[in-house]
Formats: sequence, C-alpha cells, structure tokens
Amino acid sequence: MQYHLNGFKPGNYEVPDEVREPYPAPPIVDLPDEVDVLIIGTGPAGLTMARQMSVFSDIKTCIVDMAPGPLLFGRADGISCRTQEIMEAFNCSEMVVKETYQLKQNTYWEPDESNPENIKRTYKTADHRAGLSEFTHGIVNQARLHELLADGMEKSVTHLLPHYSRKMIGMEIDESLTQDLDAYPITATFERVDEAGAGKTETVKARYIVGADGARSSVRRSMGIPLQGDSANKAWGVMDILLNTDFPDIRVKSFIQSKDHGAVMTIPREGGYLCRFYVELDLLGKDKRASDVRLNEQDIIAKAQKIFHPYTLDVKEVAWWSIYEVGQRIAERFDNRPAGSSDEIIPRAFVAGDACHTHSPKGGWGLNTSLPDTFNLGWKLAAVLQGRSHPKLLSTYSTERRKVAQQLIDADRELSKLVATRPTAAEESDKAKIDTRKIEAFMKRQSGFVAGTSIEYFPSFICTGQENQHLASGFNIGQRFHSAEATRVADGRSQHLGHLVKADGRWRIFLFGDTQSPTDPSSAAYQFIDFLANDQSSPVQKYTPKGADIDSVFDTYAVFQQQDLSMHDLQDYLWPAKGKYGLRDYEKVFQAEEGNDIYDLRGIDRSAGCIVIVRPDQHVAAILPVSAHAELSKFFDVFMLEPS
Repeated sequence: MQYHLNGFKPGNYEVPDEVREPYPAPPIVDLPDEVDVLIIGTGPAGLTMARQMSVFSDIKTCIVDMAPGPLLFGRADGISCRTQEIMEAFNCSEMVVKETYQLKQNTYWEPDESNPENIKRTYKTADHRAGLSEFTHGIVNQARLHELLADGMEKSVTHLLPHYSRKMIGMEIDESLTQDLDAYPITATFERVDEAGAGKTETVKARYIVGADGARSSVRRSMGIPLQGDSANKAWGVMDILLNTDFPDIRVKSFIQSKDHGAVMTIPREGGYLCRFYVELDLLGKDKRASDVRLNEQDIIAKAQKIFHPYTLDVKEVAWWSIYEVGQRIAERFDNRPAGSSDEIIPRAFVAGDACHTHSPKGGWGLNTSLPDTFNLGWKLAAVLQGRSHPKLLSTYSTERRKVAQQLIDADRELSKLVATRPTAAEESDKAKIDTRKIEAFMKRQSGFVAGTSIEYFPSFICTGQENQHLASGFNIGQRFHSAEATRVADGRSQHLGHLVKADGRWRIFLFGDTQSPTDPSSAAYQFIDFLANDQSSPVQKYTPKGADIDSVFDTYAVFQQQDLSMHDLQDYLWPAKGKYGLRDYEKVFQAEEGNDIYDLRGIDRSAGCIVIVRPDQHVAAILPVSAHAELSKFFDVFMLEPS
C-alpha cells in the first residue's frame, strides 16, 4: 500500500490520501463514579489493557487520558513480530500486516577510508528476525495501531470508549481496604482540561488502577515508586520526513556513522515515501534535559545533511519531529505492594509501559515492551475480578514483566553506546571507535529479544514442568507458544495453531498425540480426553461453571499424527455441542501436515506425544506427558477457584 505522496495525512489508511481525515475524538461524557478497573493513559499499554477488559461484560472499565483526543502522529512505530502475534489475538493482525512496511534488510555505512569526509556502505544483510514468527517485523504509524485497538473496544460487548481531556490531579489508596476484594480502595480525582469543562473536577473510585501514563507517570509518583537508573547525557533528534535523496538505501533500515559529525539511523516508513531519521546531536550538560536543547527541525536536518555527505537530502516535509535524551531507567517495583511483599498480599495498583521503564527509541522496544506489559496483566486481573483465580495470580505481573524491562534497559544501554560515534559523559575516551560490525553482531545476537519471540518468564506456578521440556523442545516453557500450521481434520483447512489463542481469558490445552490411534480406548490420547471430559478431578469439570459451554474456561485442541481420522470416530469432547442450539464445534482437531510437520518443526516426541498448556497471554505455562492426569489437575488447583 502507498500513501503520503502529496504530504503526510494521519487517519485510517484504508481511506485515500485526498479524503482521509484525522481520527475524531469521542464526545465528552461524565466519568463513572465507581469502576472495577481504572486505566490512566491511552498509549499502547493503556489501550491494550482496555481492549482486553472490554470483552468481559461483567467487568466495568474506564480509561482516561489528558490528551484532547486520539494520537495522530506516531512516536513508537516499530511493530515487532510478537506485537503482531498479540494483534492476532485481538483479531486485527490482517490490517497490521497489510499496512506495515516490512523490514527485510539492514545496511551499515562508515567513513570511506580513501576519503573519510564521505560515507561508504560497508555491507548489507538480511534482517536477522526473519523466520522467528509467521509475522515480519515492520513499521506502521503508532496512531493506526491505537485506532485498531480502540475500534475493537468500541465494537466489543461493553462498547468501551476512552475519556479524553482529563488530568489526574490526585490519587489515594486506602491501605485498610486493599485486602478486601469487594472494596474500592482507589480514589482518583480528575480535572477537565477542555474548554467547555475547564476547572470541573470528577472523582472515580476503583477496585484496581493501572498507570499507563508515560515516563512522568502521576500514578507511579502517587504510589511513591522511584525510577532507578541514569541518563547518558546524550541528545538525539528524531523526525519523520518526506524527502528526495540520492542515498541508495533510503528504503532500507540503515546505520550510518560519519567521521566527525555523528551518526544517523534511518528506518523506512509505511506508505512507500515517508522515512524516519534518528540523528545524533551533542552531549547534554550536567542536570540538563532534552527539552533544554534549543534546536528545531531545521537544525536536525542540517546535522543529517552533514553526516550523509556526499549524498544529498532534500527534505520536502517534516511530518513530526522531537528531541530526546538517551537514558535508561526502571521502576523499583511495578505494583503498590511494599518491596519484598509476600505473593499473598494483593496488589491493587499497577504501572505499565513507559511509566515503569524508559529508554531510547532506537531499538524499537518502547511500544513492543509496553503493549505486552498489559497483555500480561489484563487476563490475570480479569480472572481475579471474575472469581476464577486466586488473587496471588496478580503478583506474577511484577515478577514477570520487571525481568523483561531489566533486559530491555541492559540491551538499550549497549545499543546506545554502539550506535553513537561520540562518547557519553560517563565514558573516558575522547572518541568512540567506529565499528558498524559490532552493531550488526548486536542485532543478530538480540534478534529474538528485538522480535519479542524469545521473551521468557521465570519458573513459577504458572510456568512449570521444565523437566518435561524434552517432549516438545520447540515450545519453550515461559516463552510464547510458537505457532505452526496443521491441517484441520473436519475440512482439510491449514490453520496456524497460535492463532487459536485469542485474548478472551481462556486457557488452551493442546494435546499432541503419540503413534497410537486416538480412537483406540487403550491409547494415552483417548484416556486423556476421557479424563478431561468425565473425571471429577479434571480441571474442566472442577472449574467450568454449570450451564456454561464446555470450552468456556479451557479450550482444548488435539493434533494427531494419523492421516485417516474422521471426526465422528473421535470422542464427543473433541467436537462438543455448544451454544443454545447445541451445535457441534468441528474446529478442534488437527493432523500434522506432510512436508510441514509440526512434530518436526517444534521437536515434539512422536513416540510419547505431550500436553502443552498455554496461558491466556499465549505463553507456554507447562508441558506434561499425555498420561499426567493428576499433574494437570495439580497445576490448575494451585491458583484456580471453583465457581460458587
């Protein structure tokens, strides 16, 4: 798809440039008095949280932002493979794939040895993230991603809409009420900042609050949580531009380092014409912030033109620009519990996204770490609010996501030093050595982290069974369920199994059968299905509410090696009767594809088979032998609650 030929225009890219309009703000209505979940901030973390909450009709959610309306110009526009997998869980990955500019190559430029005032390409490589997912790392306007999430909220069963033009001016947590699940211990006060409501204040009481309100988070400050880390005293300029140039790699992601003028990183943007530039500026003085730098977009352009010599940059339009500082900081904790608290202490306030981790934007990690923060938290909060899980589940959010944030901080610190040609204030050398191969080696080494596909959570009561990892070596416990295709038995359709794990709060149980036919009552697969369907100790029997569909809590799928199966020869549980008419579900049984065999692709033990338990956030929770009936029950008994 191509757009922005005659100038950058925000809005829905399905609409032609000449008639595209910016996203309208919803009408301003009063805030509710009481809610279950109060979300502050409509960035990627806040909208992802709201998008998850919107599918639960029995959970009252409110999302608030100080901005006058939806984001128009994207700040963090890199869309990782993992982020696209999450968008698939929200049923909107097709539009992201269609509109995203796919990054396929990287180029590296250094001073020309024969003429150091000029830059010269040293080499070009394929992007190292290729093959880590069925999706390709790419670039799309962050505002477009926001629109897809907001559109899903509005069209959900709750018809959730953001409340704009509200500034939070106070937040209190009544500590005497935090351990009472029925209480509303959070009190948040807001001031209207729109012209019509200027000066009006509103108060909302909430059971839980999620601060996704950026690096200067009011929620985090109200909780007394400090950011730990420091600034490297380095300023960079960033701009999205429409330009003419004779630089040959303008439509390829490029790292450019000059002899005397600094470095530039370029990233081609969606639409075929727009391009993002990150331009190295000067060191910041002590106690100085990027906002103190008295430069504008023309200064950034002039600096980039010097770095690109002998190539020319004729900038026709600057769609957006900013100056930022390189610094890495992480919140001491991600919820309101005191440091060192027991998992039995129930957290009622959380921070996510930039509110708990800040860094430079060059690695494209901001949005792609913020969005998974609340994708991790959302299903847990819903399970506790609905009384399906013990509240200790909420303590795993901080444990799991703070580890990822620390990895992000460490990686960003290393990349920032490699990309810059000049030392930071903390370095002693007068000049950093120019070596783009170190950047390339870093990107290759960190490809799984950059793509988001190698993010792995610590062992815990929702990440266990490591002793059985050999049964499916390609489904790493703690990492996301690595999708692969299988053929649906009922109709022969090829299906990505990972796309079955939607953001609806349900657990997935994948049975991978052994070499014995699942129609044989003596087979392990047959006996496992019989256990799930009929045994009173089965989690399906214990935790599925009476009268609900059999897959309302646990959605079970089976993949078999046998190629001659018929649905009607299999147990009823694998094609259950559902809904008010008792219609049969024919989309739960698959067979391995010849030539694209999931058993080979994911290292599944053919002779033994296995059970793979997948969390509602698509991460692998456990791997078990097919015969481990008691162990399966024990896994869920640790944190799930029987319906009252």
